[in-house]
Amino acid sequence: MAFASGRLLAHLLGIAALGVLAAGCTTTKPASDTGGAKLAPKLAYAEESKDSGAKGFLAPHAFGALAGRTVVVNSVADLKLRNHEVALTFDDGPMPGRTQSVLRALDSAGVKATFMMVGDMARSYPAIVREVAANGHTIGTHTQSHANLAHLDAAGAQAQIDGGIKSVSAALAPSIHRVAPFFRFPYLSSTAALRRQLASRGIVVIDADIDSKDYFQSTPDQVRQRTLARIEQRGSGIILMHDIHPRTAQMLPRLLADLQSRGYKVVRLVPGHSGGDMLVASLSHRTVTSTRQTALFEGR
Repeated sequence: MAFASGRLLAHLLGIAALGVLAAGCTTTKPASDTGGAKLAPKLAYAEESKDSGAKGFLAPHAFGALAGRTVVVNSVADLKLRNHEVALTFDDGPMPGRTQSVLRALDSAGVKATFMMVGDMARSYPAIVREVAANGHTIGTHTQSHANLAHLDAAGAQAQIDGGIKSVSAALAPSIHRVAPFFRFPYLSSTAALRRQLASRGIVVIDADIDSKDYFQSTPDQVRQRTLARIEQRGSGIILMHDIHPRTAQMLPRLLADLQSRGYKVVRLVPGHSGGDMLVASLSHRTVTSTRQTALFEGR
């Protein structure tokens, strides 16, 4: 009975994250405080417009060598991209159907991304976590319930960080894959103390240079044009998107085609030796599974 109740709660958490409790929340503007009440994760969410479904999002494109180099990340200092290099990151998942749509778009383009997963979502949909890993993508964490850590005391923030790592790790446990020591602050809201604490543990904070703002109510093409304009303005950078929106999956193939036509390369971020026991999700059959070694990657 306890097991059945737990499964039901996990299912309800996933539904709530997609619906009312998540409405209106953005990456950069946290929702108001809840007085300590425990709610489902407040994900980056806005209502989808009627024409923003994923139908037809896999329109074929003549992708060529869009995939760029592998960037081995031991510290924040390693997150320096060259001109016309971008890294794709997706927050807040996994989400049934929507995460898989993003995976298909990435696979069609032959590129890899980094997924910063929320612990409650990973607990609700562990099979999707493993699917992301099996497709060769890097998996980092994004707290347990998408809390604004800058509004918590040290113990509360630590619990959120560790809870997210444990939940994502548990979802991956039946496989050979491991979570990477990569972390992103919800709402991009951090403190210097938390950054120092994470660095001392060998956990690298993955910030964002280019915010797609796909959590705003927008058409897929508006998301694509807004993101592309920011990329062109900067010339390179880490792109923040969310794999919980149909609009994001729908626009992604065209965005990737735009990047290729403009001479960009999509790099993949993988952890180096400083990650300790937390390794990147397996990127190939050559991944080292020892907890004291880093992974080896083909094509480096």
